[in-house]
Amino acid sequence: MSMRSKMLLEDRVAFVTGAGSGIGRAGAIAMAAEGALVIVTDRDSDRARAVTEEIAQTGGKAEARAVDVSDDAALTAEITGAATRHGRLDILHSHAGIQIPGRLDQVTPDQMDASWRLNVRSHFVAARAAMPVMTAQGKGSIIITSSNSGVQFDREMIAYATTKHAVIAMTRQMAVDYASHNVRCNALCPGFVDTPFNDGFERQMGGRGALEDYVTRNIPMGRWGTAEEIARGIVFLASDQSSFMTGHALVLDGAECI
Repeated sequence: MSMRSKMLLEDRVAFVTGAGSGIGRAGAIAMAAEGALVIVTDRDSDRARAVTEEIAQTGGKAEARAVDVSDDAALTAEITGAATRHGRLDILHSHAGIQIPGRLDQVTPDQMDASWRLNVRSHFVAARAAMPVMTAQGKGSIIITSSNSGVQFDREMIAYATTKHAVIAMTRQMAVDYASHNVRCNALCPGFVDTPFNDGFERQMGGRGALEDYVTRNIPMGRWGTAEEIARGIVFLASDQSSFMTGHALVLDGAECI
């Protein structure tokens, strides 16, 4: 009888925000496929439930929870609750975010606040809830979604580029502060992936055709990334494959930012 090869995330517990669609969903599915029990959270409970059902159909373990990441108390309670229920929390993928396009004169202060609240502050609150659990157990991986817009400057995207740069700074600061506790903190920086998240940019470009042209012209690999390609990066950051990597911004963008 052949020995079953050990899965990369066997017996680990992962908590994912914004997991109801796109990259969050793909990452949750990929981590479950590697043996993690995944707490799939989304503002939309039906979407979260659909992802957990998908995971269950392939023999994976998952729970669905409705979480609005802009509600500090609810987000904190869900993360600490998951750790209490399962006796551990190994992985936090704080993913939920917002993309508001526009230049300085086109973005309102309220829109800037909304971008900050979702793209920086919600990750701060999530990491703050997970960190004591991870330091107590002497191990953990916190993955925060930034963007390749966090390492370059998009045209006419002031709220997005500013917040995505800020979250990389925050993640690196956490990484250096908690490295001695063996809690790793890394930023995930996807480039263009074909998900509904691009709707704002698509409208700004003038429609789907213009967006397709942009991708072909501006990404050296000449194509979109897939959510599954980004998910492989998530599994890498979540697992011991990246055990000596912390404070890193992992860019997966077909060389667009170069």
